Amino acid sequence: MAHTIKDVSLLSGVSTATVSRTFSNPESVREATRAKVMEAAKILDYQPNAIARSMARQTTEHVAFLICKHESSILDEFYAGICDGIMHVTKDADYRLLVSTADDWRNTRRNQVDGVILGGSATIGMISNYVRQNTKIVLVNHEISGFDFPRVVSDEEAGVRQAVEHLISRGHKKIAMLAGRFSPYICEARYNTFCAVMKEHGLTVPDRYVKICDPNIPDAERQAERMLIQQDPPTAVFGANDMIATGAMKAAIRLGRKIPEDIAIIGYDDSRVCEALEPELSSIHTDCTKMGELSAKLMLDLLAGKTPEKNRFVIEPKLVVRGST
Repeated sequence: MAHTIKDVSLLSGVSTATVSRTFSNPESVREATRAKVMEAAKILDYQPNAIARSMARQTTEHVAFLICKHESSILDEFYAGICDGIMHVTKDADYRLLVSTADDWRNTRRNQVDGVILGGSATIGMISNYVRQNTKIVLVNHEISGFDFPRVVSDEEAGVRQAVEHLISRGHKKIAMLAGRFSPYICEARYNTFCAVMKEHGLTVPDRYVKICDPNIPDAERQAERMLIQQDPPTAVFGANDMIATGAMKAAIRLGRKIPEDIAIIGYDDSRVCEALEPELSSIHTDCTKMGELSAKLMLDLLAGKTPEKNRFVIEPKLVVRGST
């Protein structure tokens, strides 16, 4: 049986009004009285009404996690991992988490949350709307000029460098890149680093060795096939994510190429598909859950009126070598 505020009042020996104030405005209650109320509540496993608490604090006690990625869904594996980390932290803090894609969320419920964690390519317009509403903002897996909100990102440069230098260490000099149509921040970081690492090792990147594709298997397969049937094809391919790398593997197999003997292929994100392929796909692992946990902790700090020790937190990726390289 769920206990009520009246039960706590009787056990602690104080009025129901004092019990209510203890939870809604504890500073207004004497420490000794507050201790008695909290002890009674613990014995009875009493949970104060969330709506009453939020009204007293003039907050909603809701936080939203919005996936800002074109044609994405809440089932996107990368952002599902981030969401899992956010859920663990917000649940422990008694905040309710609302999860949606930015497209589904647009023009709805904007005033029903205290803070938003924006994952992916949140636009300037979207961010500006929340700024005008005084909504707390944390970015995850995104950087955007003109704003200095707390944000959690993976070290894209370090991840790409590990992937490309791994291929070079295997003796490859003709390395191609299948670049995905991600957010400008991700696209630029991965492409620029790929070119920079190749240049550092004295290797050239012909235009025909770089193809842009949608981050899915069918389009990546089409682009990879065009790359592999040309004269002087690459001996290794860096796919900007695992779906793209999977498409490259399919194209290679259809063309009768052996992996990794004829062509080595590496992906990015270390998603579950990597171990479902044969050979298994080498990739760059990003701790998505850790990114989510950290972004949620930053949000809770903002909601508590705390200033983060810094505004940019970087998660280090790591190379996972499997049979494809």
